[in-house]
Amino acid sequence: MKHTDIKEVFDQPKFGEQVTVCGWVRTSRDSKNVAFVELNDGTSLKHLQIVLDKESGKNFPEDALKLGTSLKVTGNVVEGRNSVPEINAEEIVVLGSCPADYPLQKKRHTLEFLRTMPHLRGRTNTFNAVLRVRSVLAASLHEYFQSHNYVYVNTPLITGSDCEGAGEMFQVTTIGYSDQYKNADEYYANDFFGKKAGLSVSGQLEGEMAAMAMGKIYTFGPSFRAENSNTPKHLAEFWHIEPEVAFAELPDVIEIAEDMLKYVIGNVLKKCPKEMEFFEAHFEEGLRARLEDLISHEFATVTYTEAIKLLKESGEKFVYPVEWGVDLQTEHERYISEKVFKRAVFVTDYPKEIKSFYMKQNPDGKTVAAVDLLVPGVGEIIGGSEREADYDKLIAAMNERHMNLDLYTDYTDLRKFGSVPHGGFGLGFERLVMYVTGVQNIRDVILFPRTVGNIR
Repeated sequence: MKHTDIKEVFDQPKFGEQVTVCGWVRTSRDSKNVAFVELNDGTSLKHLQIVLDKESGKNFPEDALKLGTSLKVTGNVVEGRNSVPEINAEEIVVLGSCPADYPLQKKRHTLEFLRTMPHLRGRTNTFNAVLRVRSVLAASLHEYFQSHNYVYVNTPLITGSDCEGAGEMFQVTTIGYSDQYKNADEYYANDFFGKKAGLSVSGQLEGEMAAMAMGKIYTFGPSFRAENSNTPKHLAEFWHIEPEVAFAELPDVIEIAEDMLKYVIGNVLKKCPKEMEFFEAHFEEGLRARLEDLISHEFATVTYTEAIKLLKESGEKFVYPVEWGVDLQTEHERYISEKVFKRAVFVTDYPKEIKSFYMKQNPDGKTVAAVDLLVPGVGEIIGGSEREADYDKLIAAMNERHMNLDLYTDYTDLRKFGSVPHGGFGLGFERLVMYVTGVQNIRDVILFPRTVGNIR
């Protein structure tokens, strides 16, 4: 039906003109002579006030004041208090009535309560703001890569190989439970693909293949990890940004990651001022200053070995002991970024035993050309590396991990046919949304969170 977005009424108010708007009733007030309805259609964080003059003789529907009811309102745009546009209703049509047991009443609900109704929580101010910032972040990522000559590619969601080599994959099968087969090989031979298949944990391997033809590519899609981690930072299904760049070494990967992150955060600060005010008021005091500080300073760089030395000499008592060869925990990452450098910092050259098989082996024989970006308040937000471009070294690394080379022949072939230095990184999109909004639980920055023991 023909109508005007509420955002347009606020952005370009045409006082004195008649408009038609649609939306859901967020709040209402009633009195003897006049009633007020706050209407929201999802295009604006701010609600549009509808004024119902009861003495005008117009016949307004009784259901028009009920919370959650959807309305079509036609009326004149007038200047309300503080010059804020509102509408004097001429006609109201109830599109969908809402009963008294509508669960989103006027009181403020906890995020835990709202997780029980993901189909409705988008109508709250919090998720209105989260989903809009998420949308702007996604568009900004596409804008950044498209403006820098990257090709957007869609990598498979169903795969026969495990990118991380960790085995944390969801199985894809058309057979399901069965006792008709003698062993796993016979089972998979009779399955849809004739071999074991799973949901992709990352599009990186296929992304590298595309980069070996297109030079610079990026993927932006869902990834799936069957990791039994019931924490505020883990999802079983999440969205993943993964650029892969040919003719790039580790310093190039670091430069791209910093430039990209500064661009997208700056874009959100510019395009979502009201949403950022909301998050600062309700989720994290000083949020805007933190983000502005992040993008206004050059990111630091430190090697893993130097970081371990700094941690051991800090005098801090960490829950997880610090020794060369252990993976950095969140408490270590935050100490480095918040206490030592007081800004975002890239940590490079990790021990090869704690990083993935595909990372370029450094001349020292102990470390790989890996990089993690640590940011104050969160810890790691980006992980990447220069990829191993030498066929023999890659095969040796895979054999050390007892990987089935037959599952990776397409990938290893890249090192035979015109191999080049190349690299890339992965950024978990939901963790970026958390960082930008100050929301502390990853379940609250995605429409339908998939976690251990929870799917609907």
